[in-house]
Amino acid sequence: MNKFIEKLTGMTDLTDQVIATDILIAAKSEVRNYALAITETASPAVRETLTKQLDEAIDFHEQMTNYMIDNGYYYPNDTKKQLELNLKTADTALNLANN
Repeated sequence: MNKFIEKLTGMTDLTDQVIATDILIAAKSEVRNYALAITETASPAVRETLTKQLDEAIDFHEQMTNYMIDNGYYYPNDTKKQLELNLKTADTALNLANN
């Protein structure tokens, strides 16, 4: 997003949070899809390849999760803080829609 627009709308931090959340959701989906593919293959060679890719996907998911925790975008161990963050994000989105 353009820096001027980010400052004008107050969305600088939210933009990073939204992008990181989208990446984390994609990473979760990737892990799920590899796990499903492994259970559907009959070839040991393909299963081995998919398992290696699954391990890489799990590592990437961990990196994204840690990034989000470190930047205050995700609180997996504190439901109250996560709820507060979700409500703040939703309020910001609603305010943008109303302006």
